[in-house]
Amino acid sequence: MDNTNVWFVTGASKGLGLSLVKQLLSQGYRVAATSRNADDLRQAIAADSAQWLPLQVDLKTESSVNEAVQAAVQHFGRIDVVVNNAGYGLAGSIEELTDQEARANFDINVFGTLHVIRSVMPQLRSQQAGHIINIGSIAGFVGSFPGFGIYCATKFAVEGLSESLAAEVKPFGINVTVVEPGYFRTEFLTAGSLAVPANPIDAYETVRATQQAHQFDINGNQPGDPEKAVAALIQLASEPNPPLHLLLGQDAYDLAYAKIKAMQDELEAWKHVTVATGFDSEVAA
Repeated sequence: MDNTNVWFVTGASKGLGLSLVKQLLSQGYRVAATSRNADDLRQAIAADSAQWLPLQVDLKTESSVNEAVQAAVQHFGRIDVVVNNAGYGLAGSIEELTDQEARANFDINVFGTLHVIRSVMPQLRSQQAGHIINIGSIAGFVGSFPGFGIYCATKFAVEGLSESLAAEVKPFGINVTVVEPGYFRTEFLTAGSLAVPANPIDAYETVRATQQAHQFDINGNQPGDPEKAVAALIQLASEPNPPLHLLLGQDAYDLAYAKIKAMQDELEAWKHVTVATGFDSEVAA
């Protein structure tokens, strides 16, 4: 792929999304980008309309997403790379988070992504080409973070749907990659991007400690450089055979290998039970 490609990026008014759009425009790509408030995009980025289309979108409403996709196609004639970047964090134990709080996180992190995919797929199928990049998280591969169960659930969902989507759209010449970043130094852990429970339960000391650490200790000290992450995404889209999974950050790499090792150990420790459940197998002792 070259820099004549058209990118469609959600959640572009801050964080990785904003950095991505700025790098893309500086390299000559054409970009349609979404935010809850298009004025935020216009204030953050000044570019010629032939190259840049800011769009106000409510990701929770499929008709709003579809209108944005159609506007991008009408403006640029096509869409080549789709980046489902919009999302937010949610801290809180499984018990203390309400159904409303959990569903709100799924509405953006999962259903917002699904809305974009459903809206953009007819265009990509008609082109017989394209690349969908879903921004997941290492928390979509490793779930052992106390206080982040619902957020992990949303990102595990993104992992699963991305793997299935990749198999479904391969016959149309469309690639899918789910990107799993570790900790990157963006606004993700600030109040505007990290929700906390309305009714915390004092008994969850480990959850409170994790929440406090993310808000006050980790925030601003994340090891990942967002500009390098964005450069990796642009490189990813230029590859003829991009990976289905791309981890970003040494921390993500280390966490993934630790989980893989733990799973291998557990598989072998319980293999005698696992393989003894078929009709023709011997009953485990």
